[in-house]
Amino acid sequence: MGDRDLEFAAFVDANAARLRRTAYLLCGDWHRAEDLVQVAFLKVYKSWSKVAASPLGYAMQTLTNTVIDESRRFWRNERPTYPLPDAVSASYDQDASMDLRRAMAALPPRQRAAIVLRYWEDLPIAEVARLLDCTEGTVKSQCAKGLAALRGLVADQLEGHR
Repeated sequence: MGDRDLEFAAFVDANAARLRRTAYLLCGDWHRAEDLVQVAFLKVYKSWSKVAASPLGYAMQTLTNTVIDESRRFWRNERPTYPLPDAVSASYDQDASMDLRRAMAALPPRQRAAIVLRYWEDLPIAEVARLLDCTEGTVKSQCAKGLAALRGLVADQLEGHR
């Protein structure tokens, strides 16, 4: 194994969990998050010689773009016609965190990405704008719209549980 491969392997070991959590928050599904992180790591590996100086930023941007691109694919609208084996049972305790996850999943991909990067990853507005390839004003707008939608969705879901 060469130096390049060792550097990349160390990068993956150090950042896989963080990128998985971010991917989960962006897409709302652990299995898809795993797949998306693998795709992002493949893209980072292909560009490793160019991005080795700042690989985490590149990986985060690549992951975000991969999630947004994947959400636009036509097959994402397909739904299984049979119950999945790992489906949540009806007796599962519905708590506020589940309501928030459902609400996050209902947001458009770019709003969800802006909220996750800005508030979960605690990135500055300028960095989020760079990662999403948009202006800072767009980040502020996406965050404001996303937060307003989340408030409404969570409130509606909480009303339904009473």
